[in-house]
Amino acid sequence: MAHQEADLQKSCDRTDSKKRKKARGSARAAKPSRDLYQEITDKIVAGLEAGTVPWVQPWGKVDGAQACGLPQNGATGRAYSGINILLLWGAAFERGFGTGSWLTFRQAQELGGSVRKGERGTGIVYADRFTPKDQGAGEAKRAGGEDAREVWFLKRHTVFNADQCESLPDELAGRGAALPEREQIPHAEALIAATGADFRIGGDRAFYVPSQDFIQVPPQPAFREQINYYRTCFHELGHWTGHASRLDRNLTTSFGTKDYAREELVAEMASAFLCASLGIVPTVRHTDYLGSWLKVLKEDKRAILKAASAASKAADYVRAFEAQEAAA
Repeated sequence: MAHQEADLQKSCDRTDSKKRKKARGSARAAKPSRDLYQEITDKIVAGLEAGTVPWVQPWGKVDGAQACGLPQNGATGRAYSGINILLLWGAAFERGFGTGSWLTFRQAQELGGSVRKGERGTGIVYADRFTPKDQGAGEAKRAGGEDAREVWFLKRHTVFNADQCESLPDELAGRGAALPEREQIPHAEALIAATGADFRIGGDRAFYVPSQDFIQVPPQPAFREQINYYRTCFHELGHWTGHASRLDRNLTTSFGTKDYAREELVAEMASAFLCASLGIVPTVRHTDYLGSWLKVLKEDKRAILKAASAASKAADYVRAFEAQEAAA
Protein backbone atom coordinates (compact mmCIF):
# COMPACT_ATOMS: atom_id res chain seq x y z
CA MET A 1 0.00 0.00 0.00
CA ALA A 2 2.81 2.40 0.91
CA HIS A 3 4.45 1.76 -2.46
CA GLN A 4 1.17 2.41 -4.26
CA GLU A 5 0.68 5.68 -2.41
CA ALA A 6 4.27 6.75 -3.22
CA ASP A 7 3.76 5.90 -6.90
CA LEU A 8 0.47 7.82 -6.91
CA GLN A 9 2.17 10.84 -5.31
CA LYS A 10 4.98 10.77 -7.92
CA SER A 11 2.38 10.59 -10.69
CA CYS A 12 0.53 13.57 -9.23
CA ASP A 13 3.80 15.49 -8.88
CA ARG A 14 4.66 14.82 -12.54
CA THR A 15 1.19 15.94 -13.61
CA ASP A 16 1.47 19.12 -11.53
CA SER A 17 4.93 19.78 -12.96
CA LYS A 18 3.64 19.44 -16.52
CA LYS A 19 0.76 21.77 -15.73
CA ARG A 20 3.14 24.36 -14.26
CA LYS A 21 5.43 24.15 -17.32
CA LYS A 22 2.44 24.46 -19.63
CA ALA A 23 1.18 27.46 -17.67
CA ARG A 24 4.60 29.14 -17.84
CA GLY A 25 4.74 28.47 -21.57
CA SER A 26 1.28 29.95 -22.05
CA ALA A 27 2.29 33.01 -20.03
CA ARG A 28 5.38 33.48 -22.18
CA ALA A 29 3.31 33.10 -25.33
CA ALA A 30 0.77 35.63 -24.05
CA LYS A 31 3.46 38.19 -23.19
CA PRO A 32 3.75 40.59 -26.14
CA SER A 33 7.15 40.78 -27.84
CA ARG A 34 8.89 44.12 -28.17
CA ASP A 35 7.62 45.96 -31.24
CA LEU A 36 10.68 47.62 -32.75
CA TYR A 37 8.63 49.60 -35.26
CA GLN A 38 6.52 51.11 -32.49
CA GLU A 39 9.51 51.62 -30.21
CA ILE A 40 11.41 53.59 -32.86
CA THR A 41 8.36 55.62 -33.88
CA ASP A 42 7.65 56.53 -30.24
CA LYS A 43 11.22 57.79 -29.87
CA ILE A 44 10.98 60.00 -32.98
CA VAL A 45 7.56 61.32 -31.97
CA ALA A 46 8.85 62.17 -28.49
CA GLY A 47 11.69 64.16 -30.04
CA LEU A 48 9.35 66.08 -32.35
CA GLU A 49 6.96 66.86 -29.51
CA ALA A 50 9.90 68.13 -27.47
CA GLY A 51 10.84 70.51 -30.29
CA THR A 52 13.78 68.48 -31.63
CA VAL A 53 13.83 67.60 -35.32
CA PRO A 54 15.74 64.29 -35.24
CA TRP A 55 16.90 64.37 -38.85
CA VAL A 56 18.55 67.78 -38.53
CA GLN A 57 22.17 67.16 -37.61
CA PRO A 58 21.89 67.70 -33.86
CA TRP A 59 25.36 68.55 -32.63
CA GLY A 60 27.64 71.53 -33.03
CA LYS A 61 31.16 72.05 -31.77
CA VAL A 62 32.82 69.78 -29.27
CA ASP A 63 36.12 70.89 -27.72
CA GLY A 64 36.54 73.48 -30.45
CA ALA A 65 36.16 71.02 -33.32
CA GLN A 66 33.23 70.19 -35.53
CA ALA A 67 31.66 66.79 -35.01
CA CYS A 68 29.73 66.47 -38.25
CA GLY A 69 28.85 63.99 -40.93
CA LEU A 70 26.85 60.83 -41.31
CA PRO A 71 27.42 58.24 -38.59
CA GLN A 72 29.56 55.36 -39.78
CA ASN A 73 30.88 52.04 -38.58
CA GLY A 74 34.43 52.64 -37.35
CA ALA A 75 35.60 49.16 -38.28
CA THR A 76 34.21 48.88 -41.80
CA GLY A 77 34.00 52.56 -42.76
CA ARG A 78 30.47 52.05 -44.04
CA ALA A 79 28.02 54.88 -43.39
CA TYR A 80 24.78 53.95 -41.65
CA SER A 81 21.59 54.63 -43.58
CA GLY A 82 17.87 55.12 -43.12
CA ILE A 83 16.45 55.03 -39.62
CA ASN A 84 19.85 54.21 -38.09
CA ILE A 85 21.09 57.71 -38.97
CA LEU A 86 18.31 59.18 -36.86
CA LEU A 87 18.85 56.76 -34.00
CA LEU A 88 22.59 57.43 -33.84
CA TRP A 89 22.27 61.19 -34.29
CA GLY A 90 19.71 61.21 -31.48
CA ALA A 91 22.00 59.25 -29.18
CA ALA A 92 24.96 61.52 -30.00
CA PHE A 93 22.94 64.62 -29.19
CA GLU A 94 21.36 63.22 -26.03
CA ARG A 95 24.63 61.95 -24.59
CA GLY A 96 27.07 64.57 -25.88
CA PHE A 97 29.23 62.36 -28.11
CA GLY A 98 31.71 64.23 -30.27
CA THR A 99 32.34 61.69 -33.02
CA GLY A 100 30.28 59.88 -35.64
CA SER A 101 32.16 56.57 -35.36
CA TRP A 102 30.31 53.58 -33.88
CA LEU A 103 31.43 50.03 -33.14
CA THR A 104 30.05 46.81 -31.78
CA PHE A 105 31.62 45.48 -28.59
CA ARG A 106 33.55 42.87 -30.58
CA GLN A 107 34.72 45.35 -33.22
CA ALA A 108 36.21 47.58 -30.52
CA GLN A 109 38.20 44.60 -29.23
CA GLU A 110 39.33 43.60 -32.73
CA LEU A 111 40.71 47.12 -33.22
CA GLY A 112 42.83 46.77 -30.09
CA GLY A 113 40.52 48.78 -27.85
CA SER A 114 37.61 48.13 -25.54
CA VAL A 115 34.32 49.58 -24.40
CA ARG A 116 34.72 51.30 -21.05
CA LYS A 117 33.11 49.48 -18.15
CA GLY A 118 29.59 50.63 -17.39
CA GLU A 119 28.97 52.25 -20.79
CA ARG A 120 25.47 51.86 -22.21
CA GLY A 121 25.16 50.93 -25.88
CA THR A 122 22.81 52.35 -28.51
CA GLY A 123 20.34 50.12 -30.30
CA ILE A 124 20.22 50.11 -34.10
CA VAL A 125 18.26 47.89 -36.45
CA TYR A 126 18.52 46.23 -39.81
CA ALA A 127 15.87 44.63 -41.95
CA ASP A 128 15.87 40.94 -42.79
CA ARG A 129 13.35 38.66 -44.44
CA PHE A 130 12.15 35.09 -44.50
CA THR A 131 9.68 32.96 -46.41
CA PRO A 132 6.98 31.37 -44.21
CA LYS A 133 7.12 27.58 -44.21
CA ASP A 134 3.53 27.34 -45.37
CA GLN A 135 4.42 29.40 -48.45
CA GLY A 136 7.39 27.55 -49.86
CA ALA A 137 8.61 28.65 -53.26
CA GLY A 138 7.44 25.43 -54.91
CA GLU A 139 3.91 25.68 -53.54
CA ALA A 140 3.64 29.35 -54.45
CA LYS A 141 4.75 28.72 -58.03
CA ARG A 142 2.40 25.76 -58.40
CA ALA A 143 -0.52 27.69 -56.98
CA GLY A 144 -0.20 30.98 -58.81
CA GLY A 145 3.01 31.01 -60.79
CA GLU A 146 4.49 33.70 -58.55
CA ASP A 147 7.43 33.74 -56.20
CA ALA A 148 6.84 32.99 -52.54
CA ARG A 149 5.78 35.94 -50.39
CA GLU A 150 8.63 37.12 -48.19
CA VAL A 151 8.03 38.63 -44.78
CA TRP A 152 10.28 41.51 -43.66
CA PHE A 153 11.18 42.03 -40.02
CA LEU A 154 13.63 44.05 -37.94
CA LYS A 155 16.63 42.80 -35.99
CA ARG A 156 18.35 44.75 -33.26
CA HIS A 157 22.07 45.34 -32.77
CA THR A 158 23.93 47.30 -30.11
CA VAL A 159 26.76 49.69 -30.95
CA PHE A 160 28.98 52.04 -28.93
CA ASN A 161 30.28 55.46 -29.88
CA ALA A 162 34.06 55.79 -30.16
CA ASP A 163 33.82 58.25 -27.24
CA GLN A 164 32.68 55.33 -25.08
CA CYS A 165 35.77 53.30 -25.89
CA GLU A 166 39.43 53.42 -24.96
CA SER A 167 42.70 52.44 -26.63
CA LEU A 168 41.23 52.77 -30.12
CA PRO A 169 43.37 53.91 -33.09
CA ASP A 170 43.81 57.69 -33.14
CA GLU A 171 41.77 58.21 -36.30
CA LEU A 172 38.66 56.82 -34.60
CA ALA A 173 39.03 58.91 -31.49
CA GLY A 174 39.57 62.14 -33.43
CA ARG A 175 37.11 64.87 -34.30
CA GLY A 176 35.86 66.00 -37.69
CA ALA A 177 37.32 68.97 -39.51
CA ALA A 178 35.90 72.43 -38.88
CA LEU A 179 33.34 73.78 -41.32
CA PRO A 180 34.76 76.30 -43.83
CA GLU A 181 33.84 79.91 -43.05
CA ARG A 182 33.14 80.89 -46.69
CA GLU A 183 29.58 81.74 -47.65
CA GLN A 184 29.83 79.63 -50.80
CA ILE A 185 30.90 76.04 -50.38
CA PRO A 186 32.72 74.79 -53.50
CA HIS A 187 32.08 71.07 -53.08
CA ALA A 188 28.37 71.70 -52.48
CA GLU A 189 28.21 73.91 -55.55
CA ALA A 190 29.99 71.22 -57.58
CA LEU A 191 27.55 68.51 -56.48
CA ILE A 192 24.51 70.66 -57.31
CA ALA A 193 25.95 71.39 -60.77
CA ALA A 194 26.86 67.72 -61.34
CA THR A 195 23.22 66.61 -60.97
CA GLY A 196 22.29 68.56 -64.08
CA ALA A 197 19.05 69.59 -62.38
CA ASP A 198 17.31 72.63 -63.83
CA PHE A 199 17.92 75.21 -61.07
CA ARG A 200 16.27 78.60 -61.50
CA ILE A 201 17.39 81.34 -59.13
CA GLY A 202 14.94 84.05 -58.15
CA GLY A 203 11.79 84.95 -56.29
CA ASP A 204 11.14 84.59 -52.59
CA ARG A 205 10.06 80.93 -52.47
CA ALA A 206 11.75 77.55 -52.92
CA PHE A 207 9.88 74.76 -54.72
CA TYR A 208 10.12 71.90 -57.22
CA VAL A 209 7.70 71.56 -60.16
CA PRO A 210 7.43 67.85 -61.15
CA SER A 211 5.42 68.50 -64.32
CA GLN A 212 8.20 70.72 -65.71
CA ASP A 213 11.04 69.11 -63.77
CA PHE A 214 12.67 72.29 -62.49
CA ILE A 215 13.71 73.70 -59.11
CA GLN A 216 13.47 77.33 -58.07
CA VAL A 217 15.23 78.81 -55.05
CA PRO A 218 15.78 82.41 -53.90
CA PRO A 219 19.24 83.88 -54.51
CA GLN A 220 21.76 82.99 -51.82
CA PRO A 221 22.19 86.57 -50.49
CA ALA A 222 18.45 86.59 -49.70
CA PHE A 223 19.01 84.05 -46.92
CA ARG A 224 19.54 85.54 -43.47
CA GLU A 225 22.31 82.98 -42.97
CA GLN A 226 23.65 82.00 -46.33
CA ILE A 227 24.63 78.48 -45.37
CA ASN A 228 20.92 77.65 -45.29
CA TYR A 229 20.83 78.14 -49.07
CA TYR A 230 22.46 74.71 -49.44
CA ARG A 231 20.02 73.05 -47.09
CA THR A 232 17.19 74.45 -49.23
CA CYS A 233 18.81 73.35 -52.49
CA PHE A 234 19.24 69.81 -51.20
CA HIS A 235 15.67 69.73 -49.87
CA GLU A 236 14.37 70.52 -53.35
CA LEU A 237 16.82 68.05 -54.90
CA GLY A 238 15.29 65.48 -52.54
CA HIS A 239 11.92 66.09 -54.24
CA TRP A 240 13.65 66.12 -57.65
CA THR A 241 14.89 62.54 -57.13
CA GLY A 242 11.27 61.39 -56.89
CA HIS A 243 10.53 62.24 -60.52
CA ALA A 244 9.19 59.34 -62.62
CA SER A 245 12.46 59.25 -64.59
CA ARG A 246 14.50 58.82 -61.39
CA LEU A 247 13.31 57.10 -58.19
CA ASP A 248 9.63 57.38 -59.18
CA ARG A 249 7.89 58.41 -55.94
CA ASN A 250 4.36 59.82 -55.83
CA LEU A 251 4.76 63.58 -56.34
CA THR A 252 1.14 64.29 -57.29
CA THR A 253 0.01 64.84 -53.71
CA SER A 254 -1.93 67.88 -52.49
CA PHE A 255 -0.88 70.17 -49.67
CA GLY A 256 -2.35 69.09 -46.35
CA THR A 257 -2.69 65.39 -47.23
CA LYS A 258 -0.87 62.55 -45.51
CA ASP A 259 0.98 61.63 -48.69
CA TYR A 260 2.19 65.23 -48.99
CA ALA A 261 3.49 65.10 -45.41
CA ARG A 262 5.25 61.81 -46.17
CA GLU A 263 7.03 63.30 -49.19
CA GLU A 264 8.07 66.34 -47.14
CA LEU A 265 9.55 63.95 -44.56
CA VAL A 266 11.59 62.29 -47.30
CA ALA A 267 12.87 65.61 -48.69
CA GLU A 268 13.67 66.97 -45.21
CA MET A 269 15.70 63.92 -44.25
CA ALA A 270 17.39 63.67 -47.65
CA SER A 271 18.56 67.27 -47.22
CA ALA A 272 19.82 66.53 -43.71
CA PHE A 273 21.69 63.44 -44.90
CA LEU A 274 23.28 65.29 -47.82
CA CYS A 275 24.31 68.24 -45.66
CA ALA A 276 25.84 65.89 -43.12
CA SER A 277 27.76 63.92 -45.74
CA LEU A 278 29.19 67.18 -47.11
CA GLY A 279 30.04 68.61 -43.67
CA ILE A 280 27.43 71.39 -43.93
CA VAL A 281 25.61 72.41 -40.75
CA PRO A 282 22.49 74.49 -41.48
CA THR A 283 21.16 76.68 -38.69
CA VAL A 284 17.44 76.43 -39.51
CA ARG A 285 15.11 73.96 -37.87
CA HIS A 286 12.34 73.32 -40.37
CA THR A 287 9.13 72.66 -38.41
CA ASP A 288 6.54 73.98 -40.91
CA TYR A 289 4.97 70.55 -41.23
CA LEU A 290 5.48 69.40 -37.63
CA GLY A 291 1.77 68.80 -36.96
CA SER A 292 1.24 66.78 -40.14
CA TRP A 293 4.42 64.76 -39.54
CA LEU A 294 3.28 63.85 -36.05
CA LYS A 295 -0.12 62.79 -37.35
CA VAL A 296 1.42 60.51 -39.97
CA LEU A 297 3.89 58.95 -37.52
CA LYS A 298 1.29 58.34 -34.83
CA GLU A 299 -1.07 56.64 -37.28
CA ASP A 300 1.54 54.45 -38.99
CA LYS A 301 4.37 52.98 -36.93
CA ARG A 302 6.29 52.06 -40.10
CA ALA A 303 6.07 55.52 -41.69
CA ILE A 304 9.33 56.88 -40.25
CA LEU A 305 11.30 53.81 -41.35
CA LYS A 306 9.85 54.00 -44.86
CA ALA A 307 10.58 57.74 -45.08
CA ALA A 308 14.11 57.35 -43.74
CA SER A 309 14.83 54.56 -46.20
CA ALA A 310 13.48 56.62 -49.11
CA ALA A 311 15.53 59.62 -47.93
CA SER A 312 18.72 57.56 -47.88
CA LYS A 313 18.02 56.36 -51.43
CA ALA A 314 17.40 59.96 -52.52
CA ALA A 315 20.62 61.19 -50.89
CA ASP A 316 22.59 58.31 -52.43
CA TYR A 317 21.09 59.11 -55.84
CA VAL A 318 22.33 62.71 -55.61
CA ARG A 319 25.75 61.76 -54.24
CA ALA A 320 26.25 59.34 -57.13
CA PHE A 321 26.62 62.34 -59.44
CA GLU A 322 29.66 63.38 -57.42
CA ALA A 323 31.32 60.03 -58.14
CA GLN A 324 30.46 60.30 -61.84
CA GLU A 325 31.95 63.79 -61.99
CA ALA A 326 35.16 62.57 -60.30
CA ALA A 327 35.44 59.62 -62.71
CA ALA A 328 35.04 61.91 -65.70
